[in-house]
Formats: sequence, structure tokens, C-alpha cells
Amino acid sequence: MERDLVKRVRAEIDLDAAGQNLSELRKILGGIRPACVVKADGYGHGDTEIMELYQSMGVDFFCVSNIDEALRLRNAGCKGDILILSWSDPEYSDILAENDLIGSVVSVSNAEQISARASLPVRVHIKLDTGMSRVGISAKDAGQCGREIAKIASLPNIRAEGIFTHLAAADSLDPDDIGFTEEQKRRFFAAADEAEALGVRFIHKHCLNSAGAIFHRDERSTLARLGIVLYGLKPDNSLEMPVKLTPVMALRSVVSQIKTIHKGDTVSYGRTYKADSDRVIATIPCGYADGYPRLLSGKNEVLINGQRAKGAGRICMDQMMADITGLKGISEGDEVTLIGRSGNETITADDLAESFGTIGYEIVCGISRRVPRVYKKDGMIVAVKKYYDTPSAGT
Repeated sequence: MERDLVKRVRAEIDLDAAGQNLSELRKILGGIRPACVVKADGYGHGDTEIMELYQSMGVDFFCVSNIDEALRLRNAGCKGDILILSWSDPEYSDILAENDLIGSVVSVSNAEQISARASLPVRVHIKLDTGMSRVGISAKDAGQCGREIAKIASLPNIRAEGIFTHLAAADSLDPDDIGFTEEQKRRFFAAADEAEALGVRFIHKHCLNSAGAIFHRDERSTLARLGIVLYGLKPDNSLEMPVKLTPVMALRSVVSQIKTIHKGDTVSYGRTYKADSDRVIATIPCGYADGYPRLLSGKNEVLINGQRAKGAGRICMDQMMADITGLKGISEGDEVTLIGRSGNETITADDLAESFGTIGYEIVCGISRRVPRVYKKDGMIVAVKKYYDTPSAGT
């Protein structure tokens, strides 16, 4: 019955692959502590499920984007540190403290507002802008940056436990970008030195994201904030990875109908696909409302029984079509793989992303909440997460 309820479209999450990815990454981290990033519902994979897996593997530091995500983890039984990577709203100062969460401070004024609103000590990490030009205290002038850090650390009810920065181009092997990344690291640690000279003591100083941990490993960084690589995707699809990673998510659907169309017939909105001869078309009940991008129209392929089929016509909100002319043994009800492996053929989220100029992050994060997540371990289904309740048969 459970299989029937998730047959239309489902995201399969391979917990064994997720665990293996962390194990492989630990081999290259050395003494650097992994901080697993599970924001955006674990990049679409399920935040609490991924947290539980990694917590069982000894991870005790997690990163999220906002207080709602942080509270979800804490309420789901996360016992480790939880760092909110984005700006922390002073309005929630006491909620941070009461739930033992770590907020991010992006400026002296942000810290002053948190201090003024807090009735309990609030744990914070201070964000430095070393070249991303997004948020954080500018680290171009190390002395000035160090003084601002020290001012924040001296505020009442502020426990400044760490500083961090984000590397803007660590996923590029272009010499100019490599130089830029090294300059970011230089600015970061120079500012840290200045603050420490003023008496600030940090538990953590961290500058490594996924690409930074793999291509710019630095033992001075106490944490490596591992994100996309945990889920088996590349920080940039052009990179040759020195570590073996396995994609964690597969997206599967089903053939709902097969029909033959004739020369001159068109398929889907806008009539962008026109048959040049008799063609066999399969309809698949998955569309852009499920997170399969409409921009893939005319560029996508799907896998059915280990065979590749080209997309036919525009992808609709709830359905798409594929041309299965000449393919063998395909029937209504057969499984369709949109992301993942079928037989000897594979389509990755990175492959889809490259087809229309985006990144694999956007593909997996975009799989919508109406798609159930089916968790597998040792090839067996161990849990099904449905964001929408499905009525029982007969109700």
C-alpha cells in the first residue's frame, strides 16, 4: 500500500550513500571537525533524517539557515551544536539562548541589538566578509576588523564563541580564483590574530565550505562546513573530485499512458514538439510543481527500463512526455527514473543542471514538498516522509 501511495513520483534517499560520503570526506579532513550543513530541508533530502544519520556517526555540529530550521533540528533530538549561518534577528535572542542555538552576528550594530534584547547569554559566531561582499564585518583592514570583533565580544549577554567567513570561489581551479581564495583566507586569519591580540578567545575559527575543504584544506580552520558534497554532488560539475562521492537522491516516477501520434501531430503547450513521423509517446506524471524544471523542456532525457528516452514537448506543471519510439518492452506502469540509475544508465542532478545552466544544488533543493521522500538502507525502505497527508483508500 505504501508503495502505491508514492508511485506517482518519489524521491528516494539512499542513507548508505549519505553515510559513505561522510566517511570518505573524513579521510581528507584530518583533524578538522565536520560541520554538516542540513539547511533547506537537508538540500531537499530531509533535514531531520540526515541529521539523525550523521549524529549516529558521531557528528556533533550542524549548520542551518534560520531559526525555524534550527528549532526543527533541536526538537527532533539534535544534541550537538547548531549554527544559524544567516543573520540572526535580535527579536529571537532569548529563543536562541533557551534552545542552546548559535546565532550569526554580521555587524557591531546587529550584536548590540541582540545584547539589548537578550535576558540570557546568547552564543554567537561572528561573520567576517573577506571578499564575498554579502554579509559580515569587512576584513580588508585586519586591525579595524579585530577591534570590532573585540567590541562585540565585550557586550553583555554575548558569548562570542567563534568567527567564520565564506569562500566565494573555492570551487574554481582558475589561477586567479585560487589566488582570491588564498587572499580570503589570509584576511580571515589576520583578523583573527588581531582579535586574539586584544584578548578575544575563540572556540572555533572556520572558513572552509565544501569546495574549500576539498581543494583548500587548512588545519587552522577548526570546522569544515560540509554541504553539497554530503549529498554526493559536486560544488561545480566541471571539477574532477579527488574523493569518491555517491549521489544520495534519486527521483522516480511511472509511465501513466502510452500513445502513438502521427506525422504532423504536436505535443504539449506551445506545440514546440512536432512529429516528423509516427512516434510513440509516454506520459509521466511529474512536472515542474514537483520540482522538475520547466527549463529542461526540449533538453531532458529520462530512463525507462535502462533505456534513454528524450523529452517531448514542454514540461507541464504536473506531467511531462517522452518519446519512446524504438525502445523495447515499455508498458504503462513501468518505473521512470528522472534522476538516478536505471540498468547501466545514470542521470545525475548535476547532469540536469548543466543542461540549462544552473547547479545541482538548485535541482535537489527544488524537489517540492508534494514529493514523498522514501528512505532506503541496505536496499530496503526504512521510512517514508510525506509532507502532505494522503487519505486512506475508501475515505
